[in-house]
Amino acid sequence: MSTKDWIEKDFYKVLGVSKDATPEEIKKAYRKLARDNHPDQNPGNPAAEQRFKDVSEANDVLSHTEKRKEYDEARRLFGGGGFRFPGAGGQRSGGAGPSMEDLFRNASGGDAGLGDLFGGLFGGQGGGQARTQRYSASRGPRRGSDVEGEVTVDFTDSINGVTVPMQMVSDAACDACHGTGAKAGTVPKVCPTCEGSGMQTSASGGVFAVTEPCRDCRGRGMVVEDPCPVCHGSGRARSTRTMQVRIPAGVTDGQRIRLKGKGGAGENGGAAGDLYVVVHVSQHAVFGRKGDNLTLTAPVTFNEAALGAEIEVPTLDGAPVTLRVPQGTPNGRTFRVRGKGVSKRDGGRGDLLVTVEVVVPQTLNDQAREALTSYGEAVGVGNPRAKLFARTS
Repeated sequence: MSTKDWIEKDFYKVLGVSKDATPEEIKKAYRKLARDNHPDQNPGNPAAEQRFKDVSEANDVLSHTEKRKEYDEARRLFGGGGFRFPGAGGQRSGGAGPSMEDLFRNASGGDAGLGDLFGGLFGGQGGGQARTQRYSASRGPRRGSDVEGEVTVDFTDSINGVTVPMQMVSDAACDACHGTGAKAGTVPKVCPTCEGSGMQTSASGGVFAVTEPCRDCRGRGMVVEDPCPVCHGSGRARSTRTMQVRIPAGVTDGQRIRLKGKGGAGENGGAAGDLYVVVHVSQHAVFGRKGDNLTLTAPVTFNEAALGAEIEVPTLDGAPVTLRVPQGTPNGRTFRVRGKGVSKRDGGRGDLLVTVEVVVPQTLNDQAREALTSYGEAVGVGNPRAKLFARTS
């Protein structure tokens, strides 16, 4: 959104609300208009599509407290034509002065807002110097943008760690001009008007002096006489590259990993941004996870649980271990196999928690039925639920 839009567009009118509308009223108006004009509801209707874009643009400003405050201030000072910077207007004409975009380049969410510009202009001594420092800083090294992506890994890989390829799209220096903004074979030149400072001072009717962006280089300090046809002189372009990302051992589902310096490239020698990777872990057919421990449910027969047994259970690394099930083990008891779990940050490993599940036969032949009947008579346990009734009486 250009600064000219901030000055000339009445976002309150677009949403059909008053200038003192509450955030709830703005949200309600936007939702209704967005629903009525959504492209999915109006296929093939360019007017509705444009209306949808307009209300989205208005909501983006008015629903944000700081943006709304800056927008109201800009409209108050500039919307009615009562105040003008020398040579400033909506469009540049014949190099008469800087554009509104030059003067308010940060109004829609940059590093400095209208408050910074106004504070420097009317703040008395040091205002021009502060503005010059801000604009000089904007031309200095700038950190690259942070980039976020998602990857899905197997359960086993999440436990042991894995390196996966990841395609990343970010803002980087234009390959055609290598970030200069100038056509191949040419280079930008130092602006002769401001001598590379990006700023110039002018007077407004002899009343006061204003330090403002240079009208010729628009505050850049450099002039591109023959712009790059690929990036149109901006020096930036969308970059797609595939990089190998190391997923550490023990990562959990939904964990966000930060890879420092692997994000978007910086400008003017600035540091690269960071890459944030959200990891999704696929479920395993046999194993589960509980913190640093792996979980496993192992079926056992009634005989093994009642008489005791040694059973083999699998581990995630493939080598089975022998587990001793004591005589009289109840259904649902959990055993711990140490050191067969998840890798820890201190270099150790969690445990494997094995829960036994007594398997009850679905069908019995005559011989088995007779054997169980004889077993019940031999044990003579009686009613195991008798205590339940005794405690309720």
